[in-house]
Amino acid sequence: MSAQRQSRITPLDIRAIAFTLVDRHGDEALNYADLAVTELEEKGEDESANAWRVLRWEIEDALAGVIVRESPIQMQ
Repeated sequence: MSAQRQSRITPLDIRAIAFTLVDRHGDEALNYADLAVTELEEKGEDESANAWRVLRWEIEDALAGVIVRESPIQMQ
């Protein structure tokens, strides 16, 4: 069993990654995130799959105009 690793990715990093994917791929960014979640779940990499879920939500909000790059980060 592997030790749980501490993530070094911050909420600001997630925001930046989401907007980079949206800039490069538009709506297709959601499909890439979905694919990543599915592949990681199949490999049993649940923590990584969860990180991609969070990224997907951010991508979805960016595409919908709910957030902009400069929006404050809100943790819930």
